[in-house]
Amino acid sequence: MNGHFDWIAPVFDWAGGHRDPEALRRVLGLPSPGRLLDLGGGTGRVARSLVDHVGALVVADLSRPMLRRAARKAGLRAVLAFAGSLPFQAGAFSRILVVDAFHHFADQEGALRDLFRTVEAGGRVVIEEPDARRVGVRAVGRLEKILGMTSCMRPPEAIAEMAARAGFRTRVEEGSRFSVWIVGEKD
Repeated sequence: MNGHFDWIAPVFDWAGGHRDPEALRRVLGLPSPGRLLDLGGGTGRVARSLVDHVGALVVADLSRPMLRRAARKAGLRAVLAFAGSLPFQAGAFSRILVVDAFHHFADQEGALRDLFRTVEAGGRVVIEEPDARRVGVRAVGRLEKILGMTSCMRPPEAIAEMAARAGFRTRVEEGSRFSVWIVGEKD
């Protein structure tokens, strides 16, 4: 990671957009008594709306400034972690959420394998990504590259296919106008 998220941490909650917590709870299958991991969760802006619907909530990210902000939010545990080498035991989480971060993962296939390892049998992983089938989203992806980010936006079917190779039973659901959910379940 090249530090872009370190310098936007102070304004990320305000500028990062807002998710529909009801829709997230539905697609995640909440409430759940288990633990939820918000991977690439930054400041915890999305996770904080889910705290009361899980047994415990961990926000993992590579940006220390983002995690410092997450740690200040009630009910969130902040952990410095790389998506392809998570510091958690196998089956540690019943749910894993990745919101608008998957395209920033350097090794997307490795991250999916690690997500499969880290989610328990019967658990669910939800990846919300910008819909790369849309022209505006592809333009944002090009802009991120110009800004020096290593973004790799993929169509949702390609992400679902990668998740299936990692071991998940997958489906794609429409999110908002510009995003999709790739849902992976571990048998």
